[in-house]
Amino acid sequence: MAEVCGQVLLGSGLTVLSHPLMYIKVLIQVGHEPLPPTLGRNLFGRQVYQLPGLFAYAKHIIRIDGRAGLFKGLGPRLCAGTIGTVVHSKVCLTVQECKISEVAPNHCISQNTTREMIARSCATIVTHPFHVITLRCMVQFIGRETKYSGVFDSIITVYREEGILGFFAGLIPRLLGDVLSLWICNLLAHLINTYAIDDSMSHTGEIKNCSQAMTGFFASMLTYPFVLVSNIMAVNNCGLAGGLTPYASVYPTWVDCWKHLSREGNMSRGNSLFFRKLPAGKTYAVDQKRFF
Repeated sequence: MAEVCGQVLLGSGLTVLSHPLMYIKVLIQVGHEPLPPTLGRNLFGRQVYQLPGLFAYAKHIIRIDGRAGLFKGLGPRLCAGTIGTVVHSKVCLTVQECKISEVAPNHCISQNTTREMIARSCATIVTHPFHVITLRCMVQFIGRETKYSGVFDSIITVYREEGILGFFAGLIPRLLGDVLSLWICNLLAHLINTYAIDDSMSHTGEIKNCSQAMTGFFASMLTYPFVLVSNIMAVNNCGLAGGLTPYASVYPTWVDCWKHLSREGNMSRGNSLFFRKLPAGKTYAVDQKRFF
């Protein structure tokens, strides 16, 4: 119990610190670009027009809502993190009771990953309603709405307007992304640690931890489109300006959203908060000219 409490406290602290980054990322994901492009240089030194990055976007939010405006949606996100940690821990303990005493080494990684997949999936399903409310609280910035003002009021609003299914908008792509990311990360790390790292090497433990972190980053990059589609579907056609045109079309299913973003070439929108290229399908006025 003490370990779970420690995880909750640590997770809550990291959530508070990272919340402004998530807030800005979500606004970019749904297509909100309130600032015009500026002339800058890409990684190769070539002059290109780029959309303002993290700090310029943060200053824009502060100018409108103050510093506290960077923490919209923090309440339901903290609820999701706390409940998710507890559920994940409980499910892990339950699944471990079914542990087979002796398994082949090549089956161990599969067994451990399956257990982690079950625990993460349960936590994701239980906390997804709070995730949906978090995203909608953030997206209200676009249309200056106050429809989602608190956790309990937001729960009532979602249930009254959309029923139970409203709490699980965007759940399927989120689950698929989590599962794929976990398997890609663990399998790649296993292959690297087994065939590329010699146990006789010095600092083997540190090297294996580094490989796990690298494969985790690689897996998150590969599965980012699932995160993007999930977040868009969570706010799509929910009555907020950020879930309607011109920021997003009304999509019947998440597959339609995926196809539309893929056709436009916007599957990586919001993935980077720096060196942001102009997204496809958007037009901006810069120095009395039009750039696409």
